[in-house]
Amino acid sequence: MDYHNAFAISAAGMGMERARYEVAATNLARAGTVSGREQAGYPIRRLVATASSLGMDSSSGDVFLTMVSQGLAVPAYRTEATAAETRRVLDRGHPLADTQGNIDQPDIDIAAEMMTLATAVRIYEANVAALSASRTMAMRALDIGSSS
Repeated sequence: MDYHNAFAISAAGMGMERARYEVAATNLARAGTVSGREQAGYPIRRLVATASSLGMDSSSGDVFLTMVSQGLAVPAYRTEATAAETRRVLDRGHPLADTQGNIDQPDIDIAAEMMTLATAVRIYEANVAALSASRTMAMRALDIGSSS
């Protein structure tokens, strides 16, 4: 039995969940960020980690993971900004407020990002358990083979 496929699948799952965790943490850190229209990088957008079983190349500059083990293609992922609009908040005293006194904040739902964090951790742990089980089976198979 070939355990490399099981190891590759678990590793790809852990990589994807690590990416989702990092993106959610970045979104939480940027949730209260205020941007002015004249700032570079305007507007700050919510990020998402998207997975695809289609091939992605590294020329795009995105974060990517491509693992192929004996013809088994496992998902690749990349981080991209959503097209969501920013929230307009009235704060006349803010230094980045426009002429009407509004500031722009990213449209990031803190509760949804916290759920993403919790889910990513649980799925990561499940992939670790699957990897550990595969390792245990491989070790037991080696023990059986060496005793005969």
